[in-house]
Amino acid sequence: MKGTRILRGGAAGVLAAVLALSAVVATTPAATADDLDDQRAAAERQARQKAAEREQLESTLAETNADLSQAVLDLNTVEGRLPVAQAELAEAEAAHEEAERQAAILAQRLEDAEVEESTVAAQIEDGAGKVDAARAEIAQMAREAARGSGEVSALGLVTGAQSTEEFLANYAVTASAARSQARTLTELQDAEAVARNQEARLAAIRETINQLKEEADANVVAAQQAEDQAAARKAEVERLIAEQQQLKATIEDQRDEALADIEENEKDQQAVEAEIKDLIAKQKTRDAEIAAERARREAAERARREAAQQQSGGNSGGNSGGNSGSSGGNSGGNSGGSSGGGSGGGSSSSRTFLSWPTANHTVISNYGMRLSPTYGVWMLHAGADFRAGLGAPIYAAASGEVDASYCAAGPGCNIRINHGPYQGKNIRTRYLHLASSGRASVGEWVNKGDIIGYSGGTGRITGPHLHFEVYVNGSSTNPVPWLP
Repeated sequence: MKGTRILRGGAAGVLAAVLALSAVVATTPAATADDLDDQRAAAERQARQKAAEREQLESTLAETNADLSQAVLDLNTVEGRLPVAQAELAEAEAAHEEAERQAAILAQRLEDAEVEESTVAAQIEDGAGKVDAARAEIAQMAREAARGSGEVSALGLVTGAQSTEEFLANYAVTASAARSQARTLTELQDAEAVARNQEARLAAIRETINQLKEEADANVVAAQQAEDQAAARKAEVERLIAEQQQLKATIEDQRDEALADIEENEKDQQAVEAEIKDLIAKQKTRDAEIAAERARREAAERARREAAQQQSGGNSGGNSGGNSGSSGGNSGGNSGGSSGGGSGGGSSSSRTFLSWPTANHTVISNYGMRLSPTYGVWMLHAGADFRAGLGAPIYAAASGEVDASYCAAGPGCNIRINHGPYQGKNIRTRYLHLASSGRASVGEWVNKGDIIGYSGGTGRITGPHLHFEVYVNGSSTNPVPWLP
């Protein structure tokens, strides 16, 4: 708002100028206080909702490239602030409109007061002339009375009159002069009283004018502040809208790449599961072949022994064979009982089998299907994410043999450990986003709790953490129930 040096000897004109400078805003209907309160409350609800969504976004975006993740989070921030800024803009514009309305009222009151001041001043000036005239007339009478002080008195008029007619004429003149003097004196008193009243009224009007000018000064300052606030909020709203559009464009530009990453992650997950299942199948085949070879050798050994016994002949051979059979039966029974007992031990809780892979047990993102809030597609988060800063040690959740250790775009540098059978099922664990150096190697045997690598923030992620996976018979499962 221009021209804040104001309202001293031209307040009404300045106020009119203030109004003219913001005519466009002034023509807009002012929002009611209730409307503004409702808008602010709705905006604050939206801001809280966006803040609540941010935590979920951060969890969902943990496996997303950093640029896209930052764009989505920035958009969340912008869309949380935008409605609040718009509400603040509406409040600032309403305050500005109210200041302008007050400026118009003050300008009119000031104009009325100045008109009244001029009227009363003119009346005082006119009254002053009447007082001066009355005083002059009285002074003239006094002078005439003084000049005639040596003439015949009223008594002389009576005693010195030559006739009754002369007496009456002289008396009439004297009485008329007395009445004229009394009337002139009364008029002077009335004029002076009116003058005093008008002077008091003029003083009050001028005090009112001074007060109106002070109020107008303060109102112009308030209007300027409101206009500045409205301009600042408008600029912020425009900036936020521009940022919103730019971020949406950035996110849309990365849509194909992001969807390709999601598809690649899904294929990687399927490939890992297929590889583990193939390894399990091959292991079973190999175990079966080993068992068959062991059975063949045992059968051959029994046949050799039987042939040797037949060659020795006689009771000795029979007794020996009987004892051998008894011993074999006992051995088989004991072996079967022992084996059956070991298999029955699988009823213990799986929580005792695995231990925590990180010193910090905070889960920042859980296992399960999730909907991408950015692109609206469902995807499996095949593990649990644990808080692990750069360089934090990563521990083997159970003893086993490392059967994979490599680096790739999505999972980054990662390790997989085969823990063998547990409760009749093969258990493997996988550790993603490790540092490229210091990892355990393929074929290396590790014990539960051994350091197998360090958090490195590698792969397609927004920040360093450990992505931990558990596979049961080659299928991914929620790791958390397996942990203590």
